[in-house]
Amino acid sequence: MKTPLFFQLETLSGEALAAEAAAGLGAATATVSPKFFYDALGSRLFEAITELDEYYPTRTEAGIFATQGAALADAAVSCSGPAPVLVDLGAGNCAKAARLFPSLAPSRYVAVDISTDFLREALAGLQREHPAMDLAGVGQDFSTRLSLPPELTPTGAGVLVFYPGSSIGNFAPAEALRLLREARTLARRTGGGGLIIGADLVKDVRALQLAYDDPLGVTAAFNLNLLRRLNGMLGADFDLRQWRHVARFDTQHSRIEMHLEAREALTVRWRGGERRFGAGERIHTENSYKWQPDAFEALLQAAGFGGVQRFTDPKGWFGVFVARA
Repeated sequence: MKTPLFFQLETLSGEALAAEAAAGLGAATATVSPKFFYDALGSRLFEAITELDEYYPTRTEAGIFATQGAALADAAVSCSGPAPVLVDLGAGNCAKAARLFPSLAPSRYVAVDISTDFLREALAGLQREHPAMDLAGVGQDFSTRLSLPPELTPTGAGVLVFYPGSSIGNFAPAEALRLLREARTLARRTGGGGLIIGADLVKDVRALQLAYDDPLGVTAAFNLNLLRRLNGMLGADFDLRQWRHVARFDTQHSRIEMHLEAREALTVRWRGGERRFGAGERIHTENSYKWQPDAFEALLQAAGFGGVQRFTDPKGWFGVFVARA
């Protein structure tokens, strides 16, 4: 059995990460990047979210792959060529990409994720299931820059970038455009290449609200876990009982916003700083943009992609887009 390769890129020290988080807490509007959600517990809580009845994106996207997978794979391979290097952004447990192995027949699978320990564990399990496949992991925060070691994309192998699950929605449109341009550069590294990307589409506001504020409280636990992580990173004294999860749809910006709201007036202290929060004051933790299909195609074209093909579910709730780099 082969052993997965692993690369840790652009490692930030604990001090640098703590400084970034502290700066967000001290900003005029307190904000913490959603990348801080994904420690080992946060990654597992997100897996649990994807199992909820209310969280439609995962199962809706899976349904598109199940019912239109052959056509989707044909479209992707026509962009990249046969036996592509499959680069999975935000790979998590690698399960979504693994379901594509039979149809795409990748020559190598490269999983990219910020949660390094979780990714190592997932790749080890995947290698046991596919002992002869070349697997590689890259620990990287691609929210600021996407770049892979050149040896992972050898000459002669087309590159197929895979970014499922509507994670592109965590980026404001200008940031999404930057990431997509970098993905196109990566896909074109050895010549022909392509992109498979999932995007959540605009729909009924109640369905959106329930997906991000479920009755069981799993999304709330996921959001509140961020405070537990900040306590460890910053030596902060957040009391999770003093905070509540809030999710709302901002019609103007076409996005779900997640916040943590103080239940009462309180002061939070951390190494080198503190902040007083009034009752009802919030920490902004995540955006999730929802797209009109034509607008998302225009975004892909602005990033330089062509030949865009769109695959959607019968309700038009979710889109999987395949594009030529």
